[in-house]
Amino acid sequence: MLPEVNAAPRSLTIDGKKYPTDSWTNVPPTILAQYGRRLHVQPNHPLSITRKLIESRFPGFRNHNDLPGIVTVHQNFDSLGFTADHPGRSRNDTYYINKDTLLRTHTSAHEVDVFKANTSNGYTISADVYRRDAVDRSHYPIFHQMEGALTWDRSDFKTRQACVDQITTDFEKLPKHDLVVEDPNPSFHAERNPLQEKHHTPEEAEIIGAHLKRSLEDMVVTIFTEADKALAAAGQGSQAEQEPLKVRWVEAFFPHTSPSWELEVWWRGDWLEVLGCGVIDQPLLVRADVPDRIGWAFGIGLERIAMLLFGIPDIRLFWSKDARFLSQFDEGKPIRRFQAFSKHPAAPRDVSFWLPKSNAPVVANTPAAASSAPSPAGGQQTEPSLDGAAPVFHENDLMEIARNTAGDDVEDVKLIDDFVHPKTGRRSLCYRITYRSLEKTLTTEEANALHERISQELVSDFGVQLR
Repeated sequence: MLPEVNAAPRSLTIDGKKYPTDSWTNVPPTILAQYGRRLHVQPNHPLSITRKLIESRFPGFRNHNDLPGIVTVHQNFDSLGFTADHPGRSRNDTYYINKDTLLRTHTSAHEVDVFKANTSNGYTISADVYRRDAVDRSHYPIFHQMEGALTWDRSDFKTRQACVDQITTDFEKLPKHDLVVEDPNPSFHAERNPLQEKHHTPEEAEIIGAHLKRSLEDMVVTIFTEADKALAAAGQGSQAEQEPLKVRWVEAFFPHTSPSWELEVWWRGDWLEVLGCGVIDQPLLVRADVPDRIGWAFGIGLERIAMLLFGIPDIRLFWSKDARFLSQFDEGKPIRRFQAFSKHPAAPRDVSFWLPKSNAPVVANTPAAASSAPSPAGGQQTEPSLDGAAPVFHENDLMEIARNTAGDDVEDVKLIDDFVHPKTGRRSLCYRITYRSLEKTLTTEEANALHERISQELVSDFGVQLR
């Protein structure tokens, strides 16, 4: 059921529940209109098919697929140990309903609650998550994550070695494979990939890591075997695509695991980043009141895997209600590659503007994008100015304006020029906005009208001067 958005400025009614609004509220109607779509459990949807394929490799796990998308700031950040000044808390990155409540930015928002419930040794969580993000063919402000975890309770054993022995026995029972595996690094490294010395013995970390890697290698075999079958059925196989599947483990850093790794897969002549994982951060389990449990966790993006499996070229398609798209997928049949049903021309338009002299913009992937100044909910936020000045421009603000104005008719927004005038010191930015509908050819007039609305909203909201 789609949410009702209360017209009263003091509240929002979402999925039948009323929430007070405040200066932190920044979730737009376009996002709330998609809340409750639950694509990851929609029968025959490619995201649901992908989820079920992954779940099939973890028998005995409890699968959580219906956890609510509205969570507290405590669940999303505090319970996971996010610092008060962490940039993920920023209103530039996160959709707030009010200062205490938000749309979850990751499935990890439920980790502590699920561990605390302690209903099974292994679990998966699949859910829609929400972030203010770039506009392009692989990013969307709503996407779907899946995470899994497996733990063992040391209190079930007389000694810690007995627990290690049980994990070893479980490891030996895992399915074996003939993958080529590149894993040149040690199980942990003091500087690069540290052992949690206060909580784990080297033997515990080593066998947990081995169990994790074998489990995920088995999952990868299943996913990419299906992808190869789909390619062959579509007559798209080539010599490069028929190379033996191989994987490599790369040392990584994630805030809730250590040691940690990324898993990359060699497929169709290229290395693809597939997932992140590691040995669960023990303080997280302590906060969940299960301090004797130890184990591993992983996280994976469902859209990324589904795009590989089905050959879907544009992330916007997952949200399509067009029968020409949805009718191509059937969870009761072998996976087959997506067949494009239309190709409409792009309509690129540039918008160039001078920023106000007092405005120091925050452009994604620059040092200024991460603020060290904490605010009430933590992180950086763009509050309305008390003196009436325009708020600081952040690149994600343009992404939001473009999506709110053009919806899924905007395909890409890209910074193409960043110029500071040598005499005046004023800064100019130029963005190329590409309009392309998935369902029809946009007329010149339609594209121009959308572009004009976006340009004028930049002027009214941020005081920019169009060039």
